[in-house]
Amino acid sequence: MYRAPQQCPTCGQSLEIRELACPACATVVRGRWMASPFSRLSPEQQAFLALFVRSRGNLSEVERALGVSYPTVRAKLEEIIAALEEPEPALRSPASRSEILERVARGELSPAEALALLRRSGEQAPAGSSEEVPDEDAPAS
Repeated sequence: MYRAPQQCPTCGQSLEIRELACPACATVVRGRWMASPFSRLSPEQQAFLALFVRSRGNLSEVERALGVSYPTVRAKLEEIIAALEEPEPALRSPASRSEILERVARGELSPAEALALLRRSGEQAPAGSSEEVPDEDAPAS
């Protein structure tokens, strides 16, 4: 079985999980889930982490098992720690008007959510759009 991709091959954004299936009975569960932070690790990093846990965090034992120096083990552990850290949301630049509209086109945002994002970013709604966005759940009149 192949490893699931973590980033969109088109835009590079993180992918979300939308469907899970049981191979034994063919039950399918649909929803929206984020992947585990551990899925961001490479296969080599995952193997190192498993060894680290089996060694109960003893870096000297990991050093002996891998046949590498203590600084190498420590550097590998630091790489894993860095890969597991969540990116700071405040560091993300605000979405541009075109990014917001693309998200609406992909169904990731409702028109009302997009309008709110555009207003917060200080950009104007597209020309010809009404200021009032109807509630998506409201019946059409």
